Amino acid sequence: MRRTSNTTGTIAACVLVLALAGCVRGITSTPGEAPNLEEWVANVKARPAPPLDPLPVMQQFETFEYAAQDLRDPFSAVFSDDGSGSGPRPDSNRRKQTLEQFPLDSLDMVGTLHTGPGMVALVMAPDKVTYRVSAGVYMGQNDGRVTSVHEDRIDLVELVPDGAGGWLERPASVALEDN
Repeated sequence: MRRTSNTTGTIAACVLVLALAGCVRGITSTPGEAPNLEEWVANVKARPAPPLDPLPVMQQFETFEYAAQDLRDPFSAVFSDDGSGSGPRPDSNRRKQTLEQFPLDSLDMVGTLHTGPGMVALVMAPDKVTYRVSAGVYMGQNDGRVTSVHEDRIDLVELVPDGAGGWLERPASVALEDN
């Protein structure tokens, strides 16, 4: 048994020596052993360099001379808001009412009351106070004047700026909440 292990060790050592000898032979080569490699490198170095891509053509832009210094400034106000125009305008002398401090979409109609001459709507504001609203009352932040009160809604007309210094009447309504 002792002899088998000794033989196995000897065979392993021989295989190892042969493997190392093959590696060393591949690493250490003499200059005369690779004439094809040296010839190929010389041929590659002797080739002319490929031509360079041409430079891109620069585009010539047409010059423009700005000659509008004497025209009206496009960023200045065209219309004056001095109140001399015709059409609807908010009454600046009118005293603001309580419901005009709230945006119209924050006001909720919660009910109606029937009185002798007409109908009164109950409107809850964001401050959780319920107000009575009838025709002629102002509400909302756009000078909204109530035109009529119905069982399911309040109709009103708002005054909104038209962007050109004037005012436009815009119909709006506040509907009864479905709770």
